[in-house]
Amino acid sequence: MGSPDGCTLIPWRGGRPLAWDVRVCTTVAASYVTAASQSAGAAAEQAADRKSLKYAELSAADEFQSVAAETHGPMDEATISFISELERKITEYSGDPFDSCYFFQRASVLIQQYYSIFFRETFTAEDEIDT
Repeated sequence: MGSPDGCTLIPWRGGRPLAWDVRVCTTVAASYVTAASQSAGAAAEQAADRKSLKYAELSAADEFQSVAAETHGPMDEATISFISELERKITEYSGDPFDSCYFFQRASVLIQQYYSIFFRETFTAEDEIDT
């Protein structure tokens, strides 16, 4: 088993630190295409379930949060709930009601950047045109 992508140093909930792992899945990957063909967000739900199973033993020491999104936008329900709670805490701390909007926009941009890199890597060197 690997380690989560990150962990807070301060308690998140119930006196336990928050550990998280992020998965951005592409709906055209063989492992997600069946789920993705059923409904929007199904691949993200499947990815989140896999991460939760992978890190199930962390739950005693840490509060674990799987963060899953599809390259075409949808996120799983737990991720949406987590981001909403995080946005609320950010706004509560800063006092700026727009901070939560900035956070979600930044997360969306990061996913789009990942997708553009992923898309570019699907082309081979033979497909590129020298300019």
